[in-house]
Amino acid sequence: MARSAASSPAGSRVSRTHPLVVRFHKLGSPAYFHVLAGRLLPWSAGATAMLFLLGLPWGLAFAPPDYQQGESYRIIFVHVPTAALSLSIYMGMAVCGAIFLIWRMKLAAMVARACAPVGAAYTFLSLVTGALWGKPMWGTYWVWDARLTSQLILLFLYLGVMALQEAIEDREQGARAAGLLALVGSINVPIIKYSVEWWHTLHQGATIFKIDRPSMDPAMLWPLLVMLGAFALFALTVVLIQVRGEIIARRLEALALSRPRSAP
Repeated sequence: MARSAASSPAGSRVSRTHPLVVRFHKLGSPAYFHVLAGRLLPWSAGATAMLFLLGLPWGLAFAPPDYQQGESYRIIFVHVPTAALSLSIYMGMAVCGAIFLIWRMKLAAMVARACAPVGAAYTFLSLVTGALWGKPMWGTYWVWDARLTSQLILLFLYLGVMALQEAIEDREQGARAAGLLALVGSINVPIIKYSVEWWHTLHQGATIFKIDRPSMDPAMLWPLLVMLGAFALFALTVVLIQVRGEIIARRLEALALSRPRSAP
């Protein structure tokens, strides 16, 4: 019986040379990513600066005050983007961890390593701004409700990933341990997202990321979206810089190890 095309050597060559597979492996090359990141960095850094220069005065000064919360609601222009991106960055870190665990792609481990401190900073900032917002609105800085508690757990997960990356001397073992923790911890992301629907919390339901129209006035929504884009591009810029730096550091390390030692 003739072998099928899928089991034949020709079929294997076709699957390995599929354009998507080739692009996936090409993007996973540190050398290719270093060049690509170098081209993207000026654009992402410039766009970040422009959006912050536009969004900060728009949201903090020119957007109309809220009819119930007055001027104190303006903290949402920092709180909401950092809270939303803390979840997105964690999921990106978990995906990179899975890629490294499955395919041993070193670049994925580098990206996950670069994402962790940015995500931790955003999570911490969301907790601080949320507490500052909660005091005038709810009369307290902190309550142990589902949203706040699960967001605090997210910060601990970020710190745990960073600790594993630094504590284990072997770089690959540290990346595997951190990737596994990131994957296990990803179950906390939907808990944060849907906590206001599953349990009674002080937080209101979704007002922007909804199936139907956002329940926010456009005069407030547009500067909020600009700030969301600014924080997202800032995170991208930092990750690109960190990964490029690690690629260069690994190259220098490899060159130092490859040099013949001089005789005593």
